[in-house]
Amino acid sequence: MNPRADYFIEMECAQITKHGQNACGDAYDLLRLDDENRAIAVLSDGLGSGIKASVLATMTVRMAMRFLRTDMDLLKSVETIMDALPVDSVRRISYATFSMVDLQVDGTTRLVEMGNPRYIHLRGTADVAARVHTQMVSQRWPDRPVECYEMNIEPGDRLICCSDGVTQSGLENRAFKFGWRREGELSFIQELVAANPTISAYDLAHAVANRALAVDSNVNKDDISCLVVYLRRPRVLRILTGPPYHQSNDAPYARLAAPDTGADAVIVCGGTSANIIQRELGVRVEIDLRKIREAGDLPPPGTIPGIGIATEGILTLSRVRRALEEGVEDLQTLPLAARVIIEKIHTADRIEFYVGTKVNEAHQDPNLPAELDLRRNVIHRIADILTEKYRKQTLLRWF
Repeated sequence: MNPRADYFIEMECAQITKHGQNACGDAYDLLRLDDENRAIAVLSDGLGSGIKASVLATMTVRMAMRFLRTDMDLLKSVETIMDALPVDSVRRISYATFSMVDLQVDGTTRLVEMGNPRYIHLRGTADVAARVHTQMVSQRWPDRPVECYEMNIEPGDRLICCSDGVTQSGLENRAFKFGWRREGELSFIQELVAANPTISAYDLAHAVANRALAVDSNVNKDDISCLVVYLRRPRVLRILTGPPYHQSNDAPYARLAAPDTGADAVIVCGGTSANIIQRELGVRVEIDLRKIREAGDLPPPGTIPGIGIATEGILTLSRVRRALEEGVEDLQTLPLAARVIIEKIHTADRIEFYVGTKVNEAHQDPNLPAELDLRRNVIHRIADILTEKYRKQTLLRWF
């Protein structure tokens, strides 16, 4: 058995649209091919900004993803993309740049760039040089050299690609005469990783994008995109909610929340579930009354020492479902309990749901909100959203 099969490829991209524009002129796509122990990702920067840039960047991404997925010849793929892109009549340059990543966990990883800032390959805090670097020049497009890199990715490695909205941020700022540049981005990333060696791809990508925005005095003059690919052991979040249908299953249900059972974090949703955990494991839910003020319109979360977090049940999960469905980015706008759950979800790779199927009679109250579904429907919907929209692995088990 290949030990690397147990590793997880986390991919995230953070984007900030150019100040004053409604559409981001950068585009990206990410695809994890678990059956092949492989992941592919593309980031494209459309020339300029706004709708036109967005359309051309999106077209570039779609073509590149299709070519990567089908293992089409690299030169032919690049030429086809460049043939399809119009050329700026004044500057005589392509209307879109791109970075293409084909990460092979058990083999050679390839990274191809045309026009984007050079990627960063981080191992620990070291910037690793590619094992092979060649420049490919198409006879049809001799003025558009394409940089091709080959490397071996080790567990714990990160690949970071960005648009020039990151490296050129701060060009008109006296503190950054030539912009933030790759050196500034690299130094910032190294500091983050040194302080938090297991920082997630999500957190790292957003930290870089937000820092680039700050370097631009919070008025970015270009679209900002940062894509991070991170190979590591999967982080498991286990969510227990609802009492088991048969009381005889309370003990095995509760043991799933116990330490050393394979979960990196545990959340218990619902008062009855929390009571079962307390009774079976001999622990106690602790509520910090100081959090009531910031709790919003949901009960505040509590902690179960040695176990994890406890929240109210179906109302909180319904709020989580809605926020995930809508793609809420500013989590501070959410009630504290929903925010805590979503923050845990964002930093996890595999979310395991253990759902009790005993019907809570209180949920049949007609005075409850109309959007309140039965627990199993809410959990099914959350799992679908996490799989389809957030590229998470999910597991559902019923008790």
